[in-house]
Amino acid sequence: MQDLMSKVDKNNKTKPFGGKVVVLGGDFRQILPVVRGGSRGDVVNRTINSSKIWKHCNVLKLTKNMRLKSDSLDKSQSELKEFADWILKIGDGMLGADDKDYGEAQIQIPEELCILEGNNPLLSLVDFVYPNIVTNITQPNCFDDGAILAPTLEVVEQVNDFVLSMIPGEEKEYLSCDTPCKSDEDYDVQSDWLTSEFLNEIKCSGIPNHRLTLKVGAPVMLLRNIDQAGGLCNGTRLQVKEMVFSPSISYLHVFCNDN
Repeated sequence: MQDLMSKVDKNNKTKPFGGKVVVLGGDFRQILPVVRGGSRGDVVNRTINSSKIWKHCNVLKLTKNMRLKSDSLDKSQSELKEFADWILKIGDGMLGADDKDYGEAQIQIPEELCILEGNNPLLSLVDFVYPNIVTNITQPNCFDDGAILAPTLEVVEQVNDFVLSMIPGEEKEYLSCDTPCKSDEDYDVQSDWLTSEFLNEIKCSGIPNHRLTLKVGAPVMLLRNIDQAGGLCNGTRLQVKEMVFSPSISYLHVFCNDN
């Protein structure tokens, strides 16, 4: 940007983003960077507040909760406001007993926000988010109104496997074809260890696992843009309608629940 905008004004060569106004959106409570194996100090040093261009930034705050702008005074509105205020207090460090040595705090979650019944916590969670999932699995809107969030990929897999086990019917397994991409250029990379077996073991956000097990009725999510005009975009939730398997290729028919 600096090289491009300096052709308009030479002074832009030294300005952040070449003097262009850039709008960044986010919540400082939620956008902490992830530093693998890093300490609390490493995380702080990677935050945008520690950037050398931070002194050029002007922070504008959104102060109105638009979800609460309705004139309705029903119980759900009151509960939503109470929950929003509670979340803000946590983010502002106003709740919990601080551990000054580690900069951490213990937050007591109100009982009304907890799922307490049942000896199987995961089953209770699934029943709460997707009531009567076994009988409602054939309904197109079965998964429309709820989602289970998890902090790590390991927990995501645990929840996915459990929900899949509750869905009746035969399951089918689909395997990815992972091969390293050869290049004519020389790179300082040991390509010998980039085997198919190594690639098959990679698990990270945004990439499906090598081994994908599905059933008819199982919810899935697109991880790439296929047809934006038709609503088949990255993040679109779908549900498996039919599975056809042949020795040479696998076909998966899905219908869209939401765009």
